[in-house]
Amino acid sequence: MASQEIERLSQALARLPGLGPRSARRAVLWLVKRRETGLVALLDALEDVRGKLVECDTCGNVDTTNPCGICADPRRDQRSICVVEDVADLWALDRAKLFTGRYHVLGGKLSALEGVRPEDLNIASLLARVEEGGVDEVVLAMNATLEGQTTAHYLAERLEGFPVRITQLAHGLPVGGELDYLDEGTLAQALRARRPVG
Repeated sequence: MASQEIERLSQALARLPGLGPRSARRAVLWLVKRRETGLVALLDALEDVRGKLVECDTCGNVDTTNPCGICADPRRDQRSICVVEDVADLWALDRAKLFTGRYHVLGGKLSALEGVRPEDLNIASLLARVEEGGVDEVVLAMNATLEGQTTAHYLAERLEGFPVRITQLAHGLPVGGELDYLDEGTLAQALRARRPVG
C-alpha cells in the first residue's frame, strides 16, 4: 500500500493523456527508484516551465515567449499560414520540418453536437492576420473528420474574399498502407483524389 503522497502523484499522472492508472503507477515507481536523477530532473523541468508558459498572441501556440519561437523566427515564410485545430497538431506538423511558413491555432473545431460555434474559435484573429496583407496562401490542415472538414469548408468560405490561395492537406492512402486494412472513408477519399500516372 503506497502513502497518500505517492497515491496522489499516481492519480495526477493518470490524468495525463495516454496514461492510465497502471501506467501512472509504473511511472511513479520508476521516478521513486531514480529519485536523484529522474525525479529531480522532472521536478526542475516542471518548476522551470510552470510560470513561463504563455499563449502566443499571434498564432495561439504555447511557448515560454510571446510571440512564440515560430512567429519570431525571421527565417519563416510570412506569406504562408497553416491553420490547425490544436497546438498538438501544430507541434506534429512542425516536428516533420516540411512546412516553413507560420501557423494559426483555432483552438478546436466546429461541432454542433458539442456546441462549438465559429465565435468560440480563433477565426477572427486569423481573418485579421490575412486582412493585414502579406499572406499569399492559407493551408487548411484540419483533421480528416466530419467536424474537421466542416471547419475547413467554413474557413474557405470566410477567406473567399481575400486575395489568397486556399489549399488543404491531401487525404487518402497513407504511405505503406495496405488496402485491406483501410476504412471505407479513407478509401473513398483516395479514390476521389486520384490523379493521372506519369
